[in-house]
Amino acid sequence: MNRHIGSNFDDFLEEEGLLAEAEAVAAKRVIAFQIKRLMKEQKLTKVELARRMKTSRSALGRLLDPTNPSVTLLTLERAARALGRRLRIELAS
Repeated sequence: MNRHIGSNFDDFLEEEGLLAEAEAVAAKRVIAFQIKRLMKEQKLTKVELARRMKTSRSALGRLLDPTNPSVTLLTLERAARALGRRLRIELAS
């Protein structure tokens, strides 16, 4: 008998010790998507956004890579400000 039948996917991921990582990857994908969308709306190149953020183009590339979950709050803040936005982070239930 499969112990996961009838449970939800979050419960399965939690039991397997994978929930935090899955949520981090999902959040990173959303952030990368939002930044790319704003860049397109504002007609910004990677070079120009990196200049506004006072960072390298390779660092911006890591930020825009949806498969790379490593990103600092400072980098997120710089990106938000460079795009005329504010960064908002919250702990949700």
